[in-house]
Amino acid sequence: MQKIKPKRELVPDHPVASKFTRDLKYALEQEDSGEVSFLLQQRAHSANAIIELSNDDWMKEPSAQLDPLVLLGLWSLEYKRELTSPLCIAASRGYTSCLQYLLQRGAKPNLIPGSRSPLHLACANAYTDCTELLLEYGANPRLQTEDGITPLHLCDSPQSFWCAKLLLKYRADVNQLTEEDQETPLHVAAKQGLHSHAHLYLRYGASVDVMNVHQVSPLSCACASAVELAKQKDYLQVCKLLIAYSANVNSVDTEKRSPLHKASRNASVQLVQLLLKHGADVNAIDYNGCSPLANAIQAAPFKKELEPQRTVQTLLNHGSQRVWPGAFLKVLKSCADSPKTVEVLFNSYQQIQVTEEWMEAVPKEIFQVHRPFYESLFALASGPRSLQHLCRFAARKLFGKQCSTIVPQLPIPKRLHGYLLLEPEDLVY
Repeated sequence: MQKIKPKRELVPDHPVASKFTRDLKYALEQEDSGEVSFLLQQRAHSANAIIELSNDDWMKEPSAQLDPLVLLGLWSLEYKRELTSPLCIAASRGYTSCLQYLLQRGAKPNLIPGSRSPLHLACANAYTDCTELLLEYGANPRLQTEDGITPLHLCDSPQSFWCAKLLLKYRADVNQLTEEDQETPLHVAAKQGLHSHAHLYLRYGASVDVMNVHQVSPLSCACASAVELAKQKDYLQVCKLLIAYSANVNSVDTEKRSPLHKASRNASVQLVQLLLKHGADVNAIDYNGCSPLANAIQAAPFKKELEPQRTVQTLLNHGSQRVWPGAFLKVLKSCADSPKTVEVLFNSYQQIQVTEEWMEAVPKEIFQVHRPFYESLFALASGPRSLQHLCRFAARKLFGKQCSTIVPQLPIPKRLHGYLLLEPEDLVY
């Protein structure tokens, strides 16, 4: 596999201090595509000219704006030399006509003065027409940067789908690993929630369970990345696809964290349901001794907009072992501002002794906001749970891990289905 080699000894045709480079920098800053194209086509030394946009000696650049800490000697300055070419600039900006002009006049698509090839830059910016032109003129779709990154790894946005398709058409390696993280393009697609990309790669033979350097599979990447509510549907689609291609739902990384651990930490209830439906181990323990339920509880204070009680409820209804009763005080302290999470957990026990310490654990301002719930909870310090609750507990104990499948089939009102499945009611009794 060909790699981009560092070019430390190149002598630029257009040094950083030259009039051409100054004019080019100004045109780029102004985003003046016409002037940039004119300079690259008519003023550059050649179609394969080496252009120095910056250098490694800030003393040669009097106009450089330096941080005061640098001038005081309190912060070391790293001023990197940046070499490029007309082809790289045109590809990175999506200037298709300029790119075609340069290629027709002998610009070499695999001549790379900097860290990335023109093809890398076109794909990173999702410029499909530029990508196609470069490939037609012989750009190498398997060329790697010094970090082992191929153009396919840089197709990391929905807009880059057609770039990815073109790369594969020109025989890009769908299972190529990056050098540092050992990740494939499928890992990238999973991290970004790109269903169409993932489907494309799998159809071209991508390995569904390939592990990166941390033993993280694409499925595990998707579950860990499903953080934003707005994108969780995208990650759900990716995970459904990976599972349809027989991804291992119980793979674990170097910390023994499974996809279910990660989905639970993100309060991704639909992902949690999907993984459990396909056999995920609800009681898997990672190296820190945490179960998926423990991860969901830890995340609850920070994921209120995602209704973390739904994740906790789902895990309990699939047979998750409960928190040790003696540790419930800690749960109350951390989840006080998520009373529905507290309610779901509390109702999963037959009886827990409510103490004065519990009352002290809830901050006064939170108590006032959720006063009806906490008054009902603390009132149980002086009495047992209701008969109705005890019947619920007995039924749940009988159904065990099958609660989520048996309860909905019972010939009872839907409201009782919800009650048996720990649906929050904002009061306990």
